[in-house]
Amino acid sequence: MVKKIPKGTRSLGKVGQNVYNSCIMKKFKQLTVERRYQISALLQRGSTQKQIAGIVGVSESTISRELSRNKAKRGKYSAARAQMLADERKERFKRKRSFSSSMQRFIDKKLREEQWSPEQINGYCKVNGIEMVSVERIYQHIRKDKAQGGDLYTFLRHKLKHRRRPVSDTRVHIKDRVGIEHRPAIVDQKKRFGDLEIDTVIGKDGKGAILTIVERTKAFVLMEKLEKGKNAEAVKETVIRLLMPYKGKIHTITSDNGKEFAEHKAIASALDIDFYFANPYSSWERGLNEYTNKLVRQYIPKGTDFNDVNSEKVKEIQYKLNRRPRKKLNYKTPAQLFFASLENKIAFAS
Repeated sequence: MVKKIPKGTRSLGKVGQNVYNSCIMKKFKQLTVERRYQISALLQRGSTQKQIAGIVGVSESTISRELSRNKAKRGKYSAARAQMLADERKERFKRKRSFSSSMQRFIDKKLREEQWSPEQINGYCKVNGIEMVSVERIYQHIRKDKAQGGDLYTFLRHKLKHRRRPVSDTRVHIKDRVGIEHRPAIVDQKKRFGDLEIDTVIGKDGKGAILTIVERTKAFVLMEKLEKGKNAEAVKETVIRLLMPYKGKIHTITSDNGKEFAEHKAIASALDIDFYFANPYSSWERGLNEYTNKLVRQYIPKGTDFNDVNSEKVKEIQYKLNRRPRKKLNYKTPAQLFFASLENKIAFAS
């Protein structure tokens, strides 16, 4: 319910009333990483700030503030950069801790050997009772190391950079496509185990591809190098082979509108699931898959010739990603929770 402006504020005029509205009546709605990716996509589409505010579900002033605080020097808005800056601002308010040599060794080890992010290092330590400095302090350590000629930053997924994403136009009409608007509401709630997102990571010059399938509640990923690239028949066979062991425990797959998923009906039939397609240019509708692909790019940067990437390397990346502690999982690993959920399903079914 909207409160009336007290009489005392009317004498302040329109400006005073606006200040009262923003300070007293309106509660600032914090932007999530999903909303930031949505803002980024809408900006690329040419939407105005007012239109974006209406779609995202926040005030126009929130959008204006977000853009003014987080735009890069060249004026381009990046969701990943905006989230990083927001996280760093939060960390500045946290209590400072002494940075011991044992902490530094732990950080360096996890960066070099496991490619954990500063957020994952900090979160893992919190959950397991290990003393650790803030995320911002870890980033400071990495930046200082880089300035001194060190290589710690090279083990970060983004390597302290945020690159422009090329706009591709490989979408095609897919026969008998079922849109995401028909997907059950329970999938959006991310509470049911067994709802999947699927995508491909593409090699240099559009040649070669890696299939990624991620479970929405546990962030567990399955990966496979596609020797025939984005061939729809080969993708169908690979998806069925990877997911057949979990038949009866999975419910839906959601993909983008790539031609490689043209055999969706055969996949759905073989696995006894439902297959849905996101809206064009709406990557936030498969936000977890998009994020997972960025993690893959930490190991296989854009521009990599996939002839130099073998299946063993792909499986090694899958293994590492599933063993990383995740903030959204309370710093447990996807592998831990995925197989625990799988065991529960088997126990209840028997």
